[in-house]
Amino acid sequence: MKRFKTLGLTIGMSAALLLAACGDDTGSSDNSNNESASIGEQVDYKIIGIEPGAGITGLSHDTLEQYENLEGWTLQESSTAGMIGTLEQAIRNEEPVIVTGWTPHWMFSAYDLKFLEDPKGVLGGAENINTVVRKDLEKDLPDVYTVLDRFHWEPEDMEQVMYDAQNGDFETAAAAWIENNDDKVSEWTKGIEQGNGEKVKLVSVPWDSEIASSSVVKIVLDNLGYQVEVIPVDPAIMFQAIATGEGDATVAPWLPTTHQAFYEKHKDDIVDLGENLEGTQNGFVVPAYMDIDSIEDLEPKE
Repeated sequence: MKRFKTLGLTIGMSAALLLAACGDDTGSSDNSNNESASIGEQVDYKIIGIEPGAGITGLSHDTLEQYENLEGWTLQESSTAGMIGTLEQAIRNEEPVIVTGWTPHWMFSAYDLKFLEDPKGVLGGAENINTVVRKDLEKDLPDVYTVLDRFHWEPEDMEQVMYDAQNGDFETAAAAWIENNDDKVSEWTKGIEQGNGEKVKLVSVPWDSEIASSSVVKIVLDNLGYQVEVIPVDPAIMFQAIATGEGDATVAPWLPTTHQAFYEKHKDDIVDLGENLEGTQNGFVVPAYMDIDSIEDLEPKE
């Protein structure tokens, strides 16, 4: 995990430098010179995104196409770490910025942010995160299946692990959460017998939110005597791995919008155990100090 975060810092710094370079095009770093400029002009008509393969990336491209007032805008694909680095740099300088974001995420605990309203609903409303397993898992590893079927927590639980991990690592943060939430974990593991070192492949995506949930599930199953390997992949590969049996389970699918295309493609070859977390949201996110509330408030590039 430390390697992941170090890489994120490097990418974030590069993204921040890119944002600064865009700001230099105005000829001055003095914010007073930009007071008369539109928000579009101030952010160079760019939405700062994340990985090309992410569900929110596809939804963001759809949003740019379906809102006529976003004509001429572009989605600058980056990485989750790069997006956060750009956001942090803008907030430190109290500059405008628009990023693709989602909850649960620790950035909402760290900064005062808001979602822009999406009247057309292109980015989707509230979503859930589901648990999906391969066929025959219940027969092959019934106790693992039962724990995964019972696994359910709240957005604030996930955000706590994510936030604590920023000052350490996800394994330590997840272990601390488990220790402090023994009553909830006991509900997942009640009556479960100890395993005998059976291997479990838990497939996920490399987002902080899913690293948090996968880390918690890994430690819970490890403590029950299983050997759990967490495998981070792109969303398309995540569903494919479960459908082909190369992976045993995932607690990362965002439904019914973000990962719907992947879900529909493989739904006949997977087992959906239902929601493990409810109340997620995708959208365009801005710092609260920006005087804008809706995607429709943005103007096209002339």
